[in-house]
Amino acid sequence: VVDADGRSVPFQALYGERRAIVVFVRNFLCYTCKEYVEDLAKVPKEFLEEANVRLIVIGQSSYHHIKPFCSLTGYPHEMYVDPQRQIYKALGMKRGEGNVSVQSPHVKSNMLLGSIRSTWRAMTGPAFDFQGDPAQQGGALILGPGNDVHFLHLDKNRLDHVPINTVLQLAGVKTVNFTNKFQIIDI
Repeated sequence: VVDADGRSVPFQALYGERRAIVVFVRNFLCYTCKEYVEDLAKVPKEFLEEANVRLIVIGQSSYHHIKPFCSLTGYPHEMYVDPQRQIYKALGMKRGEGNVSVQSPHVKSNMLLGSIRSTWRAMTGPAFDFQGDPAQQGGALILGPGNDVHFLHLDKNRLDHVPINTVLQLAGVKTVNFTNKFQIIDI
């Protein structure tokens, strides 16, 4: 994988020493990925530090897109890219859309509006760059330390993200309230 400064990092180095939640996104222009990463950004660093877990997002574009995507989504944790999609392929992540009956709890936009926003970002970006293969699907893993795979979810389509709190819980990290509504406490 490649970091935001263009340095290559062996994939295994991301989870070799401690447990890591690794989320593979479709591409950085995908509206569902953007909204999912916006919710990943809400996971406090303290929760991750308490559980000794890394939170990592991997995209499949050029490393030049990492910093703008982090800025757009407010994502403060680790992000890398796999521009040749070698890890995507090795893990068996699909290309193309499968059944779209599932709905990610982290996607707020409808398909039409989200697609229009993604297209607009592509058109207003440098060189009409789609920032990765638009047919590539992502997934989520919990790995390490070492070569242990604790969880694997391969997305079937753009809306098939595993709920973030499910992954946090499985990794031993405190969960997060993703609603913007006030909680009512009965006394």
